[in-house]
Amino acid sequence: MRKFKVPLEKPEPNFSEFKDVLSGKKPAQKVHFAELFADIEVIFYITENILGNKVIHSPQEDFPGFWKQEINFWYKMGYDYIRVAGGLNFPQLKGRVAEDTALLSRGERSWIEETTGVISSWRDFEEYPWPTRESFDYSHYEFISRNLPQGMKMMICPTSGVFEISSEYLLGFEGMSYLLYEDYKLVKSVFDRVGEIIYEFYENIITLDNVEGIFQGDDLGFKTSTILSPRFLRDLVFPWHKKYAELAHRYNKMYWLHCCGNILEVIEDLIDYVKIDALHSFQDTIMPVTEFKKKYGERIALLGGVDVDKLCRLEEQELRSYVRDILHNCMPYRYALGSGNTVTNYVPVENYLIMLDEGARYYD
Repeated sequence: MRKFKVPLEKPEPNFSEFKDVLSGKKPAQKVHFAELFADIEVIFYITENILGNKVIHSPQEDFPGFWKQEINFWYKMGYDYIRVAGGLNFPQLKGRVAEDTALLSRGERSWIEETTGVISSWRDFEEYPWPTRESFDYSHYEFISRNLPQGMKMMICPTSGVFEISSEYLLGFEGMSYLLYEDYKLVKSVFDRVGEIIYEFYENIITLDNVEGIFQGDDLGFKTSTILSPRFLRDLVFPWHKKYAELAHRYNKMYWLHCCGNILEVIEDLIDYVKIDALHSFQDTIMPVTEFKKKYGERIALLGGVDVDKLCRLEEQELRSYVRDILHNCMPYRYALGSGNTVTNYVPVENYLIMLDEGARYYD
């Protein structure tokens, strides 16, 4: 593989400066990077083949070694933070499994059952084994907090969002759709119980050393619109995101939201009501990040925007030109470079490095 400027030999993470750039307080002096996550197969490949380290495949194999490996990946790739997820589990998910045909295959790929979930009645609601404070696992957050390089911080997210957990994991989208009209009180009770549990997790960890904010994921849209009518989102979902944002802001920390799909009809709610600090997930078929920047870039920060389809398919020179155009239109205020969604295991690793390489060279 050819020589890139990333991974960095001497990274210099500086989350404080990054925060000022995202807040619009100062122009960027370099291109900062942002991702929701990279698939573990990508991290393993780069760890072994580019960073030259032996791969530790799970925390069960070697707890401190695994999490130091995670830190080292994000540090060497030039990020100012590591997004730390997990620790809160909503059990009894229904799912489906199929062959994973990605470049760095994991063998099987799973997705959530879309019909009836594990809760379809008040009896199901009462009998569901809701997570409790005693079941929360903060161990990897605490370990990472103690082992971050100087200048590097954590953005946290224990689980999928209120909408995703409630509609996909628990109610099932089809089941929820019927219940919205047959028993709205049950639907709202599920959303509120999920929201309360996630809030309790955040409330217990937001003041942990080196936590600088929340990077919550909650996919609310698809290609042409929001999945639910905005009126349902305003009643069931946004009040919880507002609570999470208020909690972060109470401690002078940030609230970033990852949200896939076409959410243009509710973007004003997210900016003015929820008061997100940054938005992540952009698809060119909906609105390129460069267009979004023109419309909303003075009000919130934008994270990523390199369309995943293009990140997968473009040849090197086309990809470099595409990334440079994004940087030209989005820098230097309130922007960080990254994929439009995540660095999936079907993104060619070389293309991921090309994207970061363009960012690293932008101010040369």
